[in-house]
Amino acid sequence: MLTRRQFLIGAGAAAGAGLGLGGYAFGVEPILRLTVADHAIAPRAWPADLPLSIAIVADVHAIEPWMSAERIAAIAAFTNTLGADLVLLAGDYETGLESLGGITRKVAMSDCAAALATLKAPLGVHAVLGNHDMWAHGARDVRAAFAANGIPLLENRAARLAKDGRPFWLLGLGDQCVRRVRGRWLGADDLPATLAQIGDGAPAILLAHEPFVFPRVPSRIALTLSGHTHGGQVRLPVVGPLVRPSLPGQRAYVHGHYREGDRDLVVSAGLGMSILPMRFGVPPEITLVRLGGAPAVA
Repeated sequence: MLTRRQFLIGAGAAAGAGLGLGGYAFGVEPILRLTVADHAIAPRAWPADLPLSIAIVADVHAIEPWMSAERIAAIAAFTNTLGADLVLLAGDYETGLESLGGITRKVAMSDCAAALATLKAPLGVHAVLGNHDMWAHGARDVRAAFAANGIPLLENRAARLAKDGRPFWLLGLGDQCVRRVRGRWLGADDLPATLAQIGDGAPAILLAHEPFVFPRVPSRIALTLSGHTHGGQVRLPVVGPLVRPSLPGQRAYVHGHYREGDRDLVVSAGLGMSILPMRFGVPPEITLVRLGGAPAVA
């Protein structure tokens, strides 16, 4: 799990490399850059003859000047040009940054949701909540704003969708890091109850804000999709990400495609920032996943 102390150490080391680097990480990469991470994969539990494209929008962390409502709307418009069959919002719409005097201004969740509501896809737009959403009044503002804008939230729920007349399941997990008790994270997630809602043998995809659940996901699930990590948020050449969020004793799933046995996971680096207002070496990204007919990726 990413802690404030770990991030401050890592970000401080990056910023200490020079004022130019700090200025780029503070004012250029998080505001002016946007990339597409394209993953063509063939999960073993997904039919090779069922093509499906998914755009993942993760970790918006809406706050001006980095992630204003206008920029969120522009990112949504760009995402629409990718032509994905399905758009998934992977949580953390609330800001993860402290106020910086007159520099920052929190974006109202009503404005954030209105911008995200311009996302379009044939199979719809579906969302889960993140830890920062839950920490902000139990996600009350996010729930109200998403409901008002017609964006469905999947909290330990399964939805049955269909592509070209062929069904599949989309599962959304409750957040896994709602509060910390005696050094352990307690969440609102209920994986067994969510899995129990699968009513037939159609393939299934799980959307979970944190990738921490992946070791517990059964091979029945073709693909798990997550955000939360920001790809480490600060990634130096040769060194790699300075922070690798994980739970104690667990492998760190930081960014990209992971395969373990018969199970696949894709972690998006997302868009925004938390703890400190900087990104370096991990530009904001929209993650595009293309399933069906692609060669397996180890």
